[in-house]
Amino acid sequence: MQTPINPFKKALAEKRTQYGLWCSLLGPLSTEICAAAGYDWLLLDAEHTPNDPLNLMQQAQTIAGYPGTHAVARVPMGHGYVGQALIKQYLDLGIQTLLVPMVDTPEQARELVRCMRYPPDGIRGMAAARASGWGRNAGYAKEANQQVSLLVQVETREGVRNLDAIAATEGVDGVFIGPSDLSAAFGHVGDPWHPEMQQITADAFRRIHAAGKAVGILTLDEAMARRHVEMGADFIALGTDSNLMVKGTSALLAKFKGAAQPAAKGQNY
Repeated sequence: MQTPINPFKKALAEKRTQYGLWCSLLGPLSTEICAAAGYDWLLLDAEHTPNDPLNLMQQAQTIAGYPGTHAVARVPMGHGYVGQALIKQYLDLGIQTLLVPMVDTPEQARELVRCMRYPPDGIRGMAAARASGWGRNAGYAKEANQQVSLLVQVETREGVRNLDAIAATEGVDGVFIGPSDLSAAFGHVGDPWHPEMQQITADAFRRIHAAGKAVGILTLDEAMARRHVEMGADFIALGTDSNLMVKGTSALLAKFKGAAQPAAKGQNY
């Protein structure tokens, strides 16, 4: 057996924009529908959903049946002993790319890098788990560090202040701007594309790229998504499975019973 090349990490290094979708409905059937659409990556969210490791593994197995689509998992938290344990568990499932929320300092970023890697580069625990083919891949422990990918999420005032140092952290492959939490932190709850937030986002893009790292973002607005691609977004989520279902079901019913309720705009959950 060979350790799989991480296609998402390779694409970011080659500056190829990766188009993705947020998956919050726990799958595996809804996740498979999204994978079959041909997205470059799907975000399996465990921060704002009741996703557990077993369910994440099942969804990742489903996505693996669609070679053009890469599974990215967001851990509920990445800091402290609990975060360290979750990162180890997710990697052992065979998920190569992780998104970690609420990263505010370069010290936190460096610790996350250590959690993602086996010694001597890190502190990831050794195990004959699914990622290594249950031990059948004898070279996994020596090759995995090069194939795991760490994306950190900046979504607070402190994170913005420390953005240059966070992005410059060796081992961080990309920085994801969390529009909803970030706008709330700056006093614009429910308005992620307030003019001030657009300026902050544009400046964040510039600073992350200046550090040589990939920039990611999520938006439910098509025009804003196109603008972010023009700004240089390297990985962008174009929507969420739950929001697509909300809009579709409401619009269908409105054709028979009247005006639909407006769908949420730009949420990052």
